[in-house]
Amino acid sequence: MSGLTKTTEKKLIIVSGRAHPDLAEQVAAGIGTSLVPTAAYDFANSEIYVRYEESVRGCDAFVIQSHTASVNNWIMEQLIMVDALKRASAKRITVVTPFYGYARQDKKSRGREPISARLMADLFKTAGADRLMALDLHTDQIQGFFDGPVDHLQALPILADYVSSKYGDRELAVVSPDAGRIKVAESWSKRLGGVPLAFIHKTRDVTQPNKSVANRVIGQVRGRLCILVDDMIDSGGTICNAADALMNDGAAGVVIAATHPIFSGPAIERMRDSVASEVIVTDTLPVPADKQFDKLTVLSIAPLLSQAIREVFEDGSVTSMFDGQS
Repeated sequence: MSGLTKTTEKKLIIVSGRAHPDLAEQVAAGIGTSLVPTAAYDFANSEIYVRYEESVRGCDAFVIQSHTASVNNWIMEQLIMVDALKRASAKRITVVTPFYGYARQDKKSRGREPISARLMADLFKTAGADRLMALDLHTDQIQGFFDGPVDHLQALPILADYVSSKYGDRELAVVSPDAGRIKVAESWSKRLGGVPLAFIHKTRDVTQPNKSVANRVIGQVRGRLCILVDDMIDSGGTICNAADALMNDGAAGVVIAATHPIFSGPAIERMRDSVASEVIVTDTLPVPADKQFDKLTVLSIAPLLSQAIREVFEDGSVTSMFDGQS
């Protein structure tokens, strides 16, 4: 009989870029391991160097990097990390992006525009990624941009359970900041026991980024505590305008809940001075001390990522984590 038979064991490793190491360390601890020691630094001309300080041959590798500012820098570092793993003979490489950069550029609104979210997926595939894991993508269609398995995780259970435990005894309404996120608001409503839905009719000038006008509230919000839900808070203008519109329509109060705390420019000042009584986010992106304020609550998504990574490694079901809806 010719050939050689050998039984091998799978090995999971987690590597992290420098964008949000605290989150990666929590994820690794939740799985019961530690991050692979990695040398990473910038040359004088800003080029990035990465080298793993132990063998990764034959490993099932998960590369964690959140695309916080400076977005382009951290994306490039993650691509280089994937390339290093591929050339070091890792068996399977999963890119884990708690916040997926360029997600808002998922379609062409005008002629001669790029679809940068698709370019991102192509870059990761070319670098050597076999699988992509992300949390609350801006639109579901981004899953189709990557030529391979995509695990689209949801922060909704974490956020909604917190809201339910704190405000469950109040008369609630779930509000989408625009018509495009009604489907997400419906999931929130179901999670909160079927509370009423509403949305903000708004207009946006595609030539002016980060600017929108909240025109009117569609739905019954009078006398209710409105849970205003979105995937991200960037400059804070859209979400704060929506909160104002709700209060003007007779809402008893507003609580903002969003997954990704981008917090660009005037966002902190706007939210601190807004009519919202609480702003709830997750730690998909780092929130340094200078971006924290009294109304802000930051929930950890590390346990969710740890569970999802374990399911992928053990060939389990990520979908089962979200009642079959992921």
